[in-house]
Amino acid sequence: MSMESVYQYVDDHVEDAVQLLERLVQQPSVSAQNWGIQEMAELCVEILNEEGIDAQLLELGDAPPLVVGKAAGVSPRRLMMYNHYDVQPTDPIELWESDPFTPTRRDGNLYGRGASDNKGDLAVRICALRALRAANGELPVGVTFMLEGEEESGSPHLPALMAEYGHHFAADAGLLEAGGTNREGQPVLTLGVKGLLYLELHCRTTNSDSHSATAAVIPSPAWRLNWALSSLKAPDETVLIEGFYDGVRDWWEDEIEALRAMPADDQKQLKEKGLKAYLDNVSGLEYRKRLYGRPTCNICGIETGYTGPGLKTVLPAEAKAKLDFRLVPDQRPEDILDKLRRHLDAGGFTDIEIHPIAAHEAPVRVSLQDPFVKFCAQTAEEFYGKKALLTPNTAGTMGTSAMTDVLPYSMIFAPGGAGYWGSSVHAPNEHIRIADLADAIKYHTFLLTRFAGTTF
Repeated sequence: MSMESVYQYVDDHVEDAVQLLERLVQQPSVSAQNWGIQEMAELCVEILNEEGIDAQLLELGDAPPLVVGKAAGVSPRRLMMYNHYDVQPTDPIELWESDPFTPTRRDGNLYGRGASDNKGDLAVRICALRALRAANGELPVGVTFMLEGEEESGSPHLPALMAEYGHHFAADAGLLEAGGTNREGQPVLTLGVKGLLYLELHCRTTNSDSHSATAAVIPSPAWRLNWALSSLKAPDETVLIEGFYDGVRDWWEDEIEALRAMPADDQKQLKEKGLKAYLDNVSGLEYRKRLYGRPTCNICGIETGYTGPGLKTVLPAEAKAKLDFRLVPDQRPEDILDKLRRHLDAGGFTDIEIHPIAAHEAPVRVSLQDPFVKFCAQTAEEFYGKKALLTPNTAGTMGTSAMTDVLPYSMIFAPGGAGYWGSSVHAPNEHIRIADLADAIKYHTFLLTRFAGTTF
C-alpha cells in the first residue's frame, strides 16, 4: 500500500477529524453519574456503521453497553483496538473556561471533556481506517473495536461482559488506549498496569450519635477505625498485613534496563507538586522502581463525626474509610482481601466490616521480549524517528485483566494518542492540540499497514 497517498489524505482531511471529535465530545457520557451513557453507546454504533464498520451493542443486565465494531482487511491478520466512551465528571465546573460538552476551539486547541481521554483516541483510530480505505480502497488488516462504557468508574461490569461476549474479540494482538510521546518527543509504549483492590472499612458502635460526655463509657468508632488503620502500615511505609509482599516478584533485568532508560523527570515533578522530597528521599532509578513496581496501601478518605463550623460535642455512631491497594505482579486482589480480613481479626478488629467497591483488578505486565512489543517498538521508532521508551507498567490501573483473563493475546498501550502530556485529562479545560491529530492518525495507518506482514 502507498503510504504517501494515505498521508496526503490525512493532511487534507484534518478538519474532518476535528469535526468527528466534536461530534463525540458534545454527547455527555459520565459513567459516575450515569449521564448520557446509553446515548453515547448508540452514537458510537451509529458512527462506526457510517464508516462501514459493522457495529452493535452488547448488553448484559444493568451494565453499560459494550460496543463491538468489525472491519475486514486484505490480510487475515486482525488487531483489536480498545477504547472507552465514558468520561470523567466535569467538577469543578467553575474552573472550565468553556462548557465541557460544547467543543470549543481556542488558540489552536480543542477543549471539551473527553477531547483527549478517550474520545480523541477513538476519533484518531476511526480516521485512520477512513484514510486507509480512501487512499487504497481497502484495509491492510482486519480491525475489531471494543468500546467500554465505564472505564472511568473502575470497569465493574467488564469481567462479566467479557465472560459473556469475549468471543466477539478474537484477534492476533490488541492495542489499549492510545499513548503518545513524552516531552522530548520520544514515543512511549506501556506494557501493563498495576492491579487494584478498592474497599471501604466500616465501624459502627451504637445505633445513633451520642453526647461526647459518654465517651468515658461508650466505644468510639472513630478511634476504633483509627487504630485499625494505623495497624496496616508502619512509619517506614512497610505494609504490615501478614503475607502482603509474598506475591511480589522481583524486577527482571530487561525491565530494570527499561526503567533506567526512562527520562529522569522526577525532580521536575517534585517541584510541580510543591514537595521538598519524595518518601525516603528516593530519586532517579529508585524512584521509578518504587513508582512502577511497589505495591501500595493508601487511605483515600475518612468520614466520621462532625466537621462543620463551630462546636458540636458528639461521639459519632459510625466511621468509614475508603482504601485502595495498588498491586504488582504477581499479587492477586482476592488474596490481599483475605489477608486484610485475617489481619484485622488477629488485631481484635472483628467488628470492622470490609466492603469491596467495584471490580478487583489484577496486575498485568507483558514481557519486553513479547513479539508484539518488539513489533510496536520498531514501528514507533521508524515512524517517530526516535528510539521508543518501554514502560513495564503504569503506576495506575484500568480493566486490562478482565480482558487478558479471556483473550489469549498480548495487549499494550502504544503511541498515537490525540492528547499530549499537557492535555489536562481528568481536570478542567481538558484539550488536545489540533496540530497533533495528523501525526496520530498517520501513526495508526503506518502500524496497521505494517501489522499485515507480521506472523507472531
